[in-house]
Amino acid sequence: MLNTLPCITHTSCGNFFLLAGPCVIEGKDICFEIACRIREIADKLQIPFVFKGSFKKANRSRIDSFTGIGDRKALQILADIRERLHVPVITDIHTEADAALAAEYVDVLQIPAFLCRQTDLLVAAAKTGKMINIKKGQFVAPEAMKYAADKVIQSGNSRVMLTDRGTMFGYHDLMVDYRGIKRMQETGLPVALDITHSLQQPNTTEGVTGGLPQLIETIARAGVAVGVDGIFLETHPDPANAKSDGANMLPLDQLEGLLQRLVKIRYASIS
Repeated sequence: MLNTLPCITHTSCGNFFLLAGPCVIEGKDICFEIACRIREIADKLQIPFVFKGSFKKANRSRIDSFTGIGDRKALQILADIRERLHVPVITDIHTEADAALAAEYVDVLQIPAFLCRQTDLLVAAAKTGKMINIKKGQFVAPEAMKYAADKVIQSGNSRVMLTDRGTMFGYHDLMVDYRGIKRMQETGLPVALDITHSLQQPNTTEGVTGGLPQLIETIARAGVAVGVDGIFLETHPDPANAKSDGANMLPLDQLEGLLQRLVKIRYASIS
C-alpha cells in the first residue's frame, strides 16, 4: 500500500482528493498519457490523486460494446502506473473472483453503483484488506448507504469510502441531491462526488449511453462548495473516440482549468 493512500479522508479542512482517469483501460500508451498529465496537474495544485480505470466493463448496454483488453493485461497496466508514477490506483469489480484478482494489482477496489447492495461482493472485497469505494446506487437513498458500508466494516475492514453518482430521474436522466453528501458524511466515512457519471443519460433507444459534459463544472462547483471530501471524474484526450462513456467524459485539456477553479472554491469555503 502506498504512503499516499491515507490522503483519502473525511475532513472539513485541506484540499479535496481526486479519483480520475479513463473509463476503461484501453491500452498502455493512452493510460500513461492520461495518468502522467493528471499527476502533473495534481502535484501542481497539491491535490491528492488516485488514478482510476476499469480493468473490464461488465455492465455495458449492448453485447457488442467494448469490454476490455484482457483482465490481467489491463490490471498490469494499472500496476505499472502505480509503480512508475508513484500514485495509488483504483479499479471496479463485479464478482467475488474479481475482488481477489484485482487486489493483487491495485490499492482501492470500487463497487459499482448497480452492485452496492450485493452482500457477497462487498464481503469478498472487504476480505482483501484493500480500501473499498462503494458507489451509491442510483436507486438508493443516501442514508441507506451506511448499511452497504456496514457490510464491509462488519467483515473486518474499516477502510471504506462512499461516492455519490446521482439518482435516477425518470428513465433517461440523473440528478444530484447535494443534501445526500452531508447525509453520507454523517457515517464518518470519506464521501466523493462523481461529476461525470452524474451527467450520464442512460437507457437511450440506441443502446449507447449519452451525457451532458457541458454541465460537469456546474456539478463539481456545487459539490466542492458543500464540502465533499473528494471528486471522481473520467477524462480522456479524445472523448469522442474513447472506448467507453465518452459522451460524459471531461476532455483532458480542460482538466487543469477546472481543478484550478475548484481549488479556489474549496479554500474559499473553509476560510
